[in-house]
Amino acid sequence: MHVKTFKGSDTQAALAMVKAELGDDAIILNTKTVRSGGGKSCEITAAVDPKARNAGGNGNGSPRRDPGGFAAMEDSNPADWACEWRQIKDHLMALVKPQMNMDDLAPRQRVALKYLEREEVDTQVMLKVFLDLKADQDRPILPVLESVAPCYGFGSKKWLQKIHIFAGPHGAGKTSCLVRLALREKQLKPKSRICVVASDEGQGKGRLVLRHYADLSGLAFREAGNAEEMVELLKETAKFDMILVDLPGLSGKATLAERLADLGLDDCRDMAAHLVLAPYFSASQYAEIARRYGCPQLKSLIWTKLDEACTFGALLNMARLTELPVSALSYGPGLKNSITPAVSEMLWRLIFKHTLPGALAERN
Repeated sequence: MHVKTFKGSDTQAALAMVKAELGDDAIILNTKTVRSGGGKSCEITAAVDPKARNAGGNGNGSPRRDPGGFAAMEDSNPADWACEWRQIKDHLMALVKPQMNMDDLAPRQRVALKYLEREEVDTQVMLKVFLDLKADQDRPILPVLESVAPCYGFGSKKWLQKIHIFAGPHGAGKTSCLVRLALREKQLKPKSRICVVASDEGQGKGRLVLRHYADLSGLAFREAGNAEEMVELLKETAKFDMILVDLPGLSGKATLAERLADLGLDDCRDMAAHLVLAPYFSASQYAEIARRYGCPQLKSLIWTKLDEACTFGALLNMARLTELPVSALSYGPGLKNSITPAVSEMLWRLIFKHTLPGALAERN
């Protein structure tokens, strides 16, 4: 956003200066009268979005148009279009929501839907659940929700790949999650050969954590922050039963697909990427994460820091947004006994009763 202040003899003169320099798209931020020794003058602060001006090709701030009359789109930023589309969907959902007549549902279905709303489940998920329940008033809600957020526990037959990439935003808990799963696998299968990999060219502290716990727990440790080092690692795959790669958060406008391509993993078939998330980001942040991390190699969601959240609607919202299953649930500050493969019962107890997976495991 370009902001500038214009000073004229009166309001009309100042507005003329704004229009001449910033065009018709200028937004007036502030207008005030300034008194000086020479009398009164008008001072206007205005702003304009440079992207909107650059899109114009006829010199007056309006968009270029092709012969068919459509605005030129070749120079548009995909992120801007994604933001606009999210806004359009939000407006459509705002119109649809009042049409969801709860009286069309059975009392127990109505109670469950209202609870999901309190858990901050978004309107698109609510609409799907409402329509499925409305079609059959005897239908329980859990099978409907399982179609939105299926669970395939990490370590089950669903995950037969040898290489597992742990990706996600900075601070989501990727390194801790990787260490927890590695220790869990080693405890269940003491003879398994597990390698943990730091894929951080910046030599961050996550690398030191991985090396420390690898030395303590009898895990192999490797570094592969670029394509050359990753090639050397792939040559060793026969030595290991499982390779867990800690991928640092993406910087700038980079995407997961680009990062995997830089590492030479875009064509690796014996690999699954898992998106590690905490349950307390904003809706717009989740949408941006889904856009930047979405790629064919991304196979599941792993939720961390569950003990720090007060609502859990994000688990359903992100599952709907990415169309990915949940593979693991992480909770508590410790590294041992603080992560578990995801199962549906744990997920629904977490959402409807706020029962952490650890409490359920202890009871069983």
